[in-house]
Amino acid sequence: MTRVLLIDDHPIILQGCRYLLEDAGICELLEASSALAGYRLFRRQRPDMVIVDLALNGSGLAGLALVRRLRAQAARMPILVFSMHADPVIASRALEAGATGYLLKDTSAADLLEAFDKVRRGQPYISHDLALEVALLATRGRAGFMANLTPRELQVLALLAEGRAYGQIADDLGVSYKTVANTCSQLKGKLGATNLAELIHRAIQYLAGSPGGRQS
Repeated sequence: MTRVLLIDDHPIILQGCRYLLEDAGICELLEASSALAGYRLFRRQRPDMVIVDLALNGSGLAGLALVRRLRAQAARMPILVFSMHADPVIASRALEAGATGYLLKDTSAADLLEAFDKVRRGQPYISHDLALEVALLATRGRAGFMANLTPRELQVLALLAEGRAYGQIADDLGVSYKTVANTCSQLKGKLGATNLAELIHRAIQYLAGSPGGRQS
């Protein structure tokens, strides 16, 4: 029986995945609702596979850092990102961080089981609606607009899209106010924004305004 660690802060998602996977008789599910709890459980239990959300406890795209950390600990661990972010740039970043597959949360039960089965066997998987966009990302205008952002910049941009102030972002990420302000200055230059209002507009347009929206 495959032992799976599911890291997600949405109780309904946890419950739904547990019922679906256990009823299919294909796994034993371990659950965590934060990145820290998930990482600790991973270290203690050493599951066969991890399914992880990208935004945990309102922390922007902190799940990307968790994926990177898990991958550093287990080079061959199957990792499936289960996210509401339908942006191909974010999907690409998750795969670059070490995810084996990327699945949208508005998927069908059949797609979830297909993704689970493929990723469990070490095969890559991307949600059907995203696959072509990810494959063509290098030729799209939005790729040039966002693909050169660092993980920290993308995380801050996601929190700006959620309406967070600098101080709140600093608290969420565990960094100084000055670090957030400097990161936003870098973002303005990279994204062609002349002031904070324009930067927030771009953040909403490209993150909160995407089909992935606010959720993770």
